Amino acid sequence: MYLADSRSTKPAVAPDTRPGRRPAAVPGTVLALGAVSLITDVSSEMVTAVLPLYVVAGLGLSPLGFGLLDGINNGVGALVRLAGGHLADRGGRRHKIVAGVGYGLSALCKPLLLLAHTLPVISAVLAADRTGKGLRTAPRDAMISLATEPEHRGRAFGVHRAMDTTGALLGPLVAFAVLRATVDGYDAVFAVSGCVAVLGVLVLVLFVPRHISPAGPAQPPEPERPTLRDALGLLRRPQLHRLTVCAALLGLTTVSDSFLYLLLQREEALPAHLFPLLPLGTAAVFLTLAVPLGALADRISRRRLFLAGHGVLLLGYGLVLSPWHGVPAVVAVLVLHGTFYAATDGILAAATAGAVPAQHQGAGQALVGTGQALARFACSFAFGAAWNLWGGRDALAVTAVALAVSAVVASFVLRTADEVPA
Repeated sequence: MYLADSRSTKPAVAPDTRPGRRPAAVPGTVLALGAVSLITDVSSEMVTAVLPLYVVAGLGLSPLGFGLLDGINNGVGALVRLAGGHLADRGGRRHKIVAGVGYGLSALCKPLLLLAHTLPVISAVLAADRTGKGLRTAPRDAMISLATEPEHRGRAFGVHRAMDTTGALLGPLVAFAVLRATVDGYDAVFAVSGCVAVLGVLVLVLFVPRHISPAGPAQPPEPERPTLRDALGLLRRPQLHRLTVCAALLGLTTVSDSFLYLLLQREEALPAHLFPLLPLGTAAVFLTLAVPLGALADRISRRRLFLAGHGVLLLGYGLVLSPWHGVPAVVAVLVLHGTFYAATDGILAAATAGAVPAQHQGAGQALVGTGQALARFACSFAFGAAWNLWGGRDALAVTAVALAVSAVVASFVLRTADEVPA
């Protein structure tokens, strides 16, 4: 088993293997990374909660313009995610270093939004911010995978996502409070967001161990510096190939959160100051269900739960298009939206972790995540264009039909794959 960087005398962090002691289902490393994600998500979701209204209502951008902006938000990070995962796997698993660079870059971008008042400038800042997210996501998920016993990965990712979602729940609340308490509300939100992001970087530096050895059975000898060709060659593994294809296919028909919230706000004629509260419903349900659904995924097929989550999302689209209106309808849509995330986000990462060897955890997570993110980039741009041409309801109807077809195709593709043992 690979225990430490050959250039370092520091021992690797390994699970507790003393006689009579069972390794923790959720290691301390996962909890530390969850705390980093919680704090960082407070910062990110403060911006995300106000950005759609800021650019559409405040700056007067069209839905097509916002679709391009939102596509950048989802797509640019995907272009560097593979590089981030590969760099983290090289030279003795530099996952913490690469993740730290990503968190730091995103923290630097938040205050720059104070100077951004046009689409090109905002796009550039968001591109840099998403570059940071692209760098950190795969190394972070790789550290969770390496620190956790294979049979507990669903639970561990569920705990991490629950902590992450706690930040997503708090972020809009903080943004709402800042908007209500200040005159220049948007600028104040961006400034506070930057301060919170710096705190997240400090927690990563101080509390996340630098070296993590793989939990579970002993791993075969691994190359010290896996090459980029090795990383791309992972797609020849049938399990990973099918996961990547299905994640991308379903991502092509997954409307971004921002568009869904904009459509709900317009359909229900919600006041502008209530808009930042819409993500709270999604986040609250995600937080409630992330751990139990993660534990359920460890006992049943992770792939089936991933597909079921997209079925729940399809029900949510159907409710938005239905004649049912009012507060109960909005609540129901947000409940389904949160359930979708609880059944797919960490579950996909857990399934990916079991499909690749320990020395390629960063690259494996990056391959699947990149395919999904690029697909969602295309969906954001296409949905914005369709909204401009046909209107929001018709655009969502077309997307719902496409999602139903994609889910059927994905079910046949994944049914031929052997389920990764829990």
